[in-house]
Amino acid sequence: MTDTAAPTSDSTRTARPRVPRAGAGLRGTRRPGPAPTGGARYGSRLTPYLFLLPGMVLFVGLVLWPIVQAARMSLLDWQFNPALPSPFVGLEHYDRAVHDPVFWRSLVNTGAYMVATVPTQIAVGLGLALLLNKAIAGKVAFRVLYYLPVVTSWVVVSLVFEYLFATSSGLVNHVLHDGLGLGSEPINWLGSRWPAMAVLSLLGIWKGAGWSMLIFLAALQAVPKDLLDAASVDGAGAVRRFFSVTLPQLRPVVAFVTVMLVIGGFNVFISVYVMTGGGPGDDTQVVLTYMYKQAFDFLEFSYGSAIAYLLAIIIFALSFAQMRLFRYDEEAS
Repeated sequence: MTDTAAPTSDSTRTARPRVPRAGAGLRGTRRPGPAPTGGARYGSRLTPYLFLLPGMVLFVGLVLWPIVQAARMSLLDWQFNPALPSPFVGLEHYDRAVHDPVFWRSLVNTGAYMVATVPTQIAVGLGLALLLNKAIAGKVAFRVLYYLPVVTSWVVVSLVFEYLFATSSGLVNHVLHDGLGLGSEPINWLGSRWPAMAVLSLLGIWKGAGWSMLIFLAALQAVPKDLLDAASVDGAGAVRRFFSVTLPQLRPVVAFVTVMLVIGGFNVFISVYVMTGGGPGDDTQVVLTYMYKQAFDFLEFSYGSAIAYLLAIIIFALSFAQMRLFRYDEEAS
């Protein structure tokens, strides 16, 4: 007796059911949607511009149009009364500014303010950032305390400093003259040119150092710790690590802070306007207060516009020179 297998055929073999792969049914049943029409395609491209439109309208109406109008006014003998003619005078107002001794005095005062405040704010801000970047108790409170002057109103702090440096009732003269017995009489801080500029510069440093500190603090936290650890292993001290590792890493940030502070220094206005008004005489005028005086006190809007454009040209030239200088220094290093 031998074992025999029953004959099988394709017709009698039981077929294994096919299990569809995941998503196959969905793909099999998906029907292509209608192709987007030309109008729908155009509408999808137009949507981003619709979102940008309100901001662009505000920019054109509140920024670009006044800039164009100021340029036009600087070339005219513009009259406030629309019934009066405003003849074209070309570069006459620019020539007047170039030969105006008060304009040059205001430019020198602005430059002196910038020279006094920009390096000091960078040094103080970087020093505070280095201290607050360490693990010290209460560093969050110190960060808030040092940054608080930045968000305080310029008008408020200007009035406070005006009180502090007042000749007869000021706290500074009370401490120096009455308390310490320095000087035969109280110092007239805001009554002469250079003492007033020193007080204005001190206010600018006190108010702006917190901004520099915040920018440098953010940059310090991005310095690779591996580089500092490697320098420590090689025997570099804190000073050597700062000049050899930290400062080169901060070079782009130093360039940014310098450019922004120079622009801010040339735009000083509120503190001078509140504390001295450009006086006595025109001894403490800066460019923006002199421009404001010409435009809104004497209603010489054309001359004020010319001064504004001269200031813009100076700021642009200085910013461009700084960026080229920092870029050349970075490429050389």
